[in-house]
Amino acid sequence: MSRGQVRCGQAPPGGVLYSMAVALVVLTSSAVLGAHWDHSVFLDGDYRLLWSISGSDITFEVQVRTHGYIGLGFSKDGTIYGADIVIGWVDVGQVHFQDRHVKKNGDGQPVVDSSQDYVLLLGYENQTHTVLRFKRKLDTCDVAYDVPITNDTMRVIFMYHDEEPHGSSYTPGSLPDPAEAFKQARSLFLTQRVNQAPIKLDARMKIMELRNQDVELPRADNTLHWCKMFKLSDINRKHHLIRYEPVFDSASSVPYLNHIILHECQGSSPELEIMSRENGRPCYQADRSILTCNSIVAAWTRGSEGFSFPAEAGYPLDSNQARFYLMETHYSSSLEFEENSASTVKGKVMVDNSGLKIYYSSALRSHDAGVLSVGMDPNWRHIIPPGQEHVVSEGHCVGECTQKAFPRDGINIFAVMMRTHQIGRQIKLRQIRYREELLPIAHDTNMDYNYQEYRRLNSPTRVLPGDRLIAECIYDSSNRAAITLGGLTTREETCLVLTLYYPRQKELTTCHSLPSLPTVLHSLGINELVPGSNPVQIASPTALAGMTLETRLISYDWRHNFKSFQYVTRKGSFKPLCWSAKNQPLAGTESLDGFAPNITKSYKLPKSCSPQQKQRRQTRRPQPGQRVLPEQPEPVRDRVGIERRSVRPE
Repeated sequence: MSRGQVRCGQAPPGGVLYSMAVALVVLTSSAVLGAHWDHSVFLDGDYRLLWSISGSDITFEVQVRTHGYIGLGFSKDGTIYGADIVIGWVDVGQVHFQDRHVKKNGDGQPVVDSSQDYVLLLGYENQTHTVLRFKRKLDTCDVAYDVPITNDTMRVIFMYHDEEPHGSSYTPGSLPDPAEAFKQARSLFLTQRVNQAPIKLDARMKIMELRNQDVELPRADNTLHWCKMFKLSDINRKHHLIRYEPVFDSASSVPYLNHIILHECQGSSPELEIMSRENGRPCYQADRSILTCNSIVAAWTRGSEGFSFPAEAGYPLDSNQARFYLMETHYSSSLEFEENSASTVKGKVMVDNSGLKIYYSSALRSHDAGVLSVGMDPNWRHIIPPGQEHVVSEGHCVGECTQKAFPRDGINIFAVMMRTHQIGRQIKLRQIRYREELLPIAHDTNMDYNYQEYRRLNSPTRVLPGDRLIAECIYDSSNRAAITLGGLTTREETCLVLTLYYPRQKELTTCHSLPSLPTVLHSLGINELVPGSNPVQIASPTALAGMTLETRLISYDWRHNFKSFQYVTRKGSFKPLCWSAKNQPLAGTESLDGFAPNITKSYKLPKSCSPQQKQRRQTRRPQPGQRVLPEQPEPVRDRVGIERRSVRPE
């Protein structure tokens, strides 16, 4: 019998306690082809992952170009140490499959779990690939060894090797070269991933590419914000933007791209017309106050594949309403990848022509979609002290602003993009109604700066006029010796949540806040500044008189004063910044003062596992021997294509 064929197998001899070897589950052709996958991604050129979620279960299929063993797992930090992983291989038609883990302080060998929480559904080999299909609970309640699959950014780890263990050995050290088999980690949204299935083109669909033109990329650890204006005058009736995706100039320029944001500009002006005839300019050279480009149309960040709108909504495009669009591209350089890039070859300057590809259709959907930005305004008043593992910052969209802007029935948020820079670790979009805090609209406790794309909410969240939204960010500055300030560069920090919603309204597009100057001074132990001083000097208290504000920021004893600083910044006053699509403050909000909400009723997160379930999981052991299903007459060895990347979802 060849490797690609299948036969019934027996449990490992001697009734090995931790054995999870099972006979190959052979299905009829129709059953195999009947599988449906909501998502798929190539983790590398030889490893494809497919998955779907149903209720509390998640089903995976891995299709790997190897005849050795393969693994899929989850890690909190992207390393194999402390990872939850499943290992499997096919040996002479028999599938070996185990739920394993890697000890945090171990040697990197995946050890078989005492509680087997993955269920094998299908396994086989063909001439080129090994395929395993299996399922598990999103939360297996195995607190000792399994990583819950949640709405957090999941670090997916994957392994494969050309060899497999001899026979059915599960003893420690039996896997050939785990360090070599471990490829890398990939950050993914597993539960809230946007479905980027191939789009169906028809006569009503149009495609447009908006690209930069020969932008010189920054060098030597610098940052560049580049603004390119486009005039779209030929969309002579309303269309809906239904999808956008990045268009990269070359693989060598991709590492420089941090984010691309497309803004809609209101009205028409000589400045807009002039900019539309240029190749672009650094954004700081443009007078943003007269550009009236304060509505976000599309947002791409590093690691994203783009966004497809749900069937009920699309972003409205109509030259009669808006014909100018500003594309802002954030380029950042680091010496690490610049040393290996073409920009250093013979002193040549590297240029980029990347941008966005947009799909828009005259077949209108039920709702116009809009984007509302919630968070901290990028400004030096956003201070993150050094040497701290848990620094909380909050950006408020106050109820006075949503009351003025939102329609009577409110808006429905259906997707969010949560953004910090390098030291951001957690972010939450909170919702306050009167004095009650509702369940968070979105929450990620394991953020990855290099993967911050839109995530689709399981169901739209209604936000009513008068509701307050809060973007709460948690930073880890323990590895920084100096303070971090809010700003646009990657070395600075941000705390923003972009919300996609319907129905669209133009009254409120940016809903940020900023700590008031008295709050900032109080948090630093400063009573008063010297009026008109440059550089800014401290007037009182007496002990600080004459010191510059910059010196105080640098020399402040953050280790001893951090708790008081944190209390003042979270409880002190702040300035609400509520701006319209025309880049103007919402009428009546110019003189608002904001304060932390007085919450009298909070939410309770539902528990996925009871203490009894956790206890049972910790004590449950696999039984010797496994059920063997009868062999079916039709083998499925050819369900995976022979050619590279020819594996297709059933």
